[in-house]
Amino acid sequence: MPVHLLSNVRAVTPDGIVDDATIASEDGRILAVEEHRSYLGAIDGLGAFCLPGLVDSHCDAIEREVSPRPTAVFDLDFALGSLESRFLSAGITTAFHGVSFADDTSRVRSLDMAATIVEAIDERRRVVPGLDHRILFRVAARSAGSVEQAEAGLAGGSPDGSAPLVSVEDHTPGQGQYRDIERYKASFPDERRGRVGNLDAEIARRIEEARASQPTRTANLLRVRELAATGQARVLAHDCVDAAEVAEACGWGATVAEFPVTMEAARAARERGMPVVLGAPNVLLGGSHSGNVAAEEVIAAGLCTGLASDYLPPSMLAAAFDLAARKVLELHHAVHLVTAGPAEATGLADRGTLLPGSAADLVLVTLDGRWPRVRSLLTLSRPRVEAVV
Repeated sequence: MPVHLLSNVRAVTPDGIVDDATIASEDGRILAVEEHRSYLGAIDGLGAFCLPGLVDSHCDAIEREVSPRPTAVFDLDFALGSLESRFLSAGITTAFHGVSFADDTSRVRSLDMAATIVEAIDERRRVVPGLDHRILFRVAARSAGSVEQAEAGLAGGSPDGSAPLVSVEDHTPGQGQYRDIERYKASFPDERRGRVGNLDAEIARRIEEARASQPTRTANLLRVRELAATGQARVLAHDCVDAAEVAEACGWGATVAEFPVTMEAARAARERGMPVVLGAPNVLLGGSHSGNVAAEEVIAAGLCTGLASDYLPPSMLAAAFDLAARKVLELHHAVHLVTAGPAEATGLADRGTLLPGSAADLVLVTLDGRWPRVRSLLTLSRPRVEAVV
């Protein structure tokens, strides 16, 4: 295999920024990062920052791509192609699509739709291999059949045989992410309010329904624990509130804390050695839109190990450079939060750094005023994609 050379870049490595660097790669893997070296025939990076490809451990954007308006539903393959372009233009080369396994009746959140999305992503991965499409199986703890339906599709979640990600979620109002009922009410768009009618009555109904579904939750968590214990899944605990909930999550096999909603929960997770993933939009917004702990506060305390796009792919790169610009973190530490950090959380040790042996997914970034812009991208770890955006 030929050696690929990229010169004249500011390489963002785990230890800092290597100026005037050349990155050599072969057979999809980085060979070396050298300072003040140039080679005949190398691609000229024109002084841009060079980052490893970003790893997005949780993105729900497929739902909005399929149905951007209440009455608009697009072809799934078209939606995936559109979203793929958004990921690549945001520097994301590994993306975990959050697919919701819940007994919801919405167009994009139902057990049947979840299974259809998993099949479509698996097919897209085979046909268009530029982006490493993966799946985050979001199982609703209180939905009958959610774990079983997700389990049936687990083989399509990770193309390399690594343990698929399973996130256990409970969005019952009055707890978790939605502890603040008033903020929960405010999250309902006018169109949705019109459908439910009396909002207070609807919330009371959901809370009562959750109480009645406790046996379902217990059965689901027992099965999740079995999947974790047998290595069939890598389990994430979603929206833990405190140390007790983190401990409970560890009991049913969770090894990653995803979007803990308080500083206490984040600290308890790190004390147990769990990676802690927060939302990049939270950084850019200056706080949680649900009124929970601000991601920047957790980052400043050294308790956050990774950021996910949540619902907005461009937010990851922007959050990293924003944290550096405001001197919350040095740039290489901020970049770690969107590359090596989420790679660790997802169990993918072969990517996320500009180190020998790591995947040669290279993102060239320039600053367009305050905000970063992906100028070009090379995904050499898979059939080659050269995107100029």
